[in-house]
Amino acid sequence: MNVFGAIADDFTGATDLALMLRQSGHRVAVVIEDGGLSDTDLSELDAVVIALKSRTASREEAVAASLAALERLRSWGAVRFYVKYCSTFDSTDSGNIGPVLDAVTDALGVSHCIVVPALPANGRTVYQGHLFVGSDLLENSSMRHHPLTPMKHSRVADLLRPQTPHTVDEIFRDIVRGGSAVLRDRLDRTDVRYSVIDAVDDDDLAVIGAATVQDVLVSGGSGLATGIAGPGVDDASWVPPRNGRGAVLCGSVSTTSLAQIADAALSQPVRQIDLAAAIADPEATAEDLATWVAAQAPDSFPVVCAARQADDVQTLVLGVEVAPIVERVIADVARMLVQEGVVCALVVAGGESSGAVVRSLNVEALRIGPQIAPGVCWSTADVSGQSLLLALKSGNFGALDLFSAAWKELG
Repeated sequence: MNVFGAIADDFTGATDLALMLRQSGHRVAVVIEDGGLSDTDLSELDAVVIALKSRTASREEAVAASLAALERLRSWGAVRFYVKYCSTFDSTDSGNIGPVLDAVTDALGVSHCIVVPALPANGRTVYQGHLFVGSDLLENSSMRHHPLTPMKHSRVADLLRPQTPHTVDEIFRDIVRGGSAVLRDRLDRTDVRYSVIDAVDDDDLAVIGAATVQDVLVSGGSGLATGIAGPGVDDASWVPPRNGRGAVLCGSVSTTSLAQIADAALSQPVRQIDLAAAIADPEATAEDLATWVAAQAPDSFPVVCAARQADDVQTLVLGVEVAPIVERVIADVARMLVQEGVVCALVVAGGESSGAVVRSLNVEALRIGPQIAPGVCWSTADVSGQSLLLALKSGNFGALDLFSAAWKELG
């Protein structure tokens, strides 16, 4: 059976893409890194997304992981492919989006690939080749100060060109608005390797999807998937686990996540990680936090977070880098809560934190469930024979009340 195969450069991005594919009519699962799928699983799927943790990896590591993922997708029957990166094109001049695209296009023997980072549902649009976050150019948004991938330019072609020896052109919205036949004709007449295409709304994405329906390879943020129609078979395989406790683990310190924590604190218990204690003894800190979660009211959704407000955000404490410590503590808290049967559902905020939690729980695959917010969904995973609900959230995604509203989607 033929499946649509996708490679995502982080775990939250993978579930984001899978959600979009589900909404466009695919039965879809996310496979975590080297996780597996049975023949029965594959028979029930139209699309498979392999989630890597390669966004900020070295070029060599990202390329090797992506090529290995490509071969696994091929072995599972994939005949069309999608390279998924962040809708804000998170990557410096020495980044790996270009090298990964180069390697995958070469491996598939294709001479051209579209580049469509736009995700209009979350305010990421491309117009005249420039990437906007809401009404701000990318370079004027909060992404300019990202600690790992500071985005200081807004023209997508200018971001991609330093990463590849191949030619990059731009296709503006007047061509897209001409319809799929006009766009297809423009693509057929190009002799470049990559075309950055404008998209400011979902109608544009639908045109792009229709124009490239025969392309072996496409690339973009998750938004492009809304224009890639699946067979439309109902996915009856997604079943949420039994009713039980839930908790929020937030390693993200983005402006959006901090606002979501503040909103949750109006109705839910919130506990901030003691960074100095975590550096001294991360396991004991995790045990203390897990015990605290278990002690909260049974009908509450406790929140464990790295910071509660902007003044709490630190990169170094006692000369130690904070981010890896936070990831470890959050991963250990998740493992303890699940192993001890305290929770059957977790919302995890932040790409790095989500990756650490999924790895700690030895999750191999996720079945995608209902949307919580654009780019955020519930999924189910098998953990030691038990079904666990997971929502992996990019730090910048979701409405103000996401941490309290997410549970309402479960009925």
